Amino acid sequence: MKKLESAFEHMLFASRWLMAPVYFGLILALVVLLVKFGKEVWFLFSHIMSATGSEMIIGVLSLVDIALIMSLLIIIMFSGYENFVSKMEDLHSHADRPEWMGHIGFSDQKIKLIGSIVAISGIELLKAFLNVDNVSDRHLAWMVGIHVTFLVSGVLYALMDRLQGKGH
Repeated sequence: MKKLESAFEHMLFASRWLMAPVYFGLILALVVLLVKFGKEVWFLFSHIMSATGSEMIIGVLSLVDIALIMSLLIIIMFSGYENFVSKMEDLHSHADRPEWMGHIGFSDQKIKLIGSIVAISGIELLKAFLNVDNVSDRHLAWMVGIHVTFLVSGVLYALMDRLQGKGH
């Protein structure tokens, strides 16, 4: 029975590698977002003379939005891989290794995730307010409600983290 238990535990431990294709998929998502970013930059520069100020601001906010999402994906990929799959030991001495890499736990990852979601939601809300003539009141109300929900959730996550004694 002990051998069966040991074999099961080894299989369970090895199953963490089933997450590796997920992280590879996130790399592909980064490529897709990079293409989208390039398309947005091209659009901004091709309409630089004809676009209004608010259209330019919305375009720049779209770029910021994509950059935030890409940064969030990097954090999720690095910290998720290191927390759940394998340590990146060969990269500890790499000159470009981010200082936070290897130090973000699951709790920190959740806080960063909700913080990024709130920021992304705020940017989308700001874009809607700048384009208020083309957005229905009902749609805008839903956006505000969802943003407030994300905001309250973020505060509650941070509060729970602090109450557990993990807050910095």
